[in-house]
Amino acid sequence: QVQLVESGGGLVQPGGSLRLSCAASGFTFSNYAMSWYRQAPGKERDLVATISATSTSGSTNYADSVKGRFTISRDNFKNTAYLKMNSMKSEDTAVYYCYVKVGWFRYWGQGTQVTVSS
Repeated sequence: QVQLVESGGGLVQPGGSLRLSCAASGFTFSNYAMSWYRQAPGKERDLVATISATSTSGSTNYADSVKGRFTISRDNFKNTAYLKMNSMKSEDTAVYYCYVKVGWFRYWGQGTQVTVSS
């Protein structure tokens, strides 16, 4: 079965950096686009970044709010997606989720909390 397990969240000061990881299993990782979403308290879950399948160039897309600060990447040998977050702001505080759509089905990880605070 498909499983997504996030790690790497925590507390970081404004201006700091953090890298999230999403370990995937149960599907052919390189064949599918991977995404990161985030959900702040009392707000909807929003798309942060997407990296396409390696077979379709592995291109990336970002929400305007994180463009230039966050970088999504993937390691197909490790079946892992990453989100490197730099120049972090208090508004980046949220639970971050890994996401993949395989066929008709959508899968989410359990989420990892990221808190940006001094």
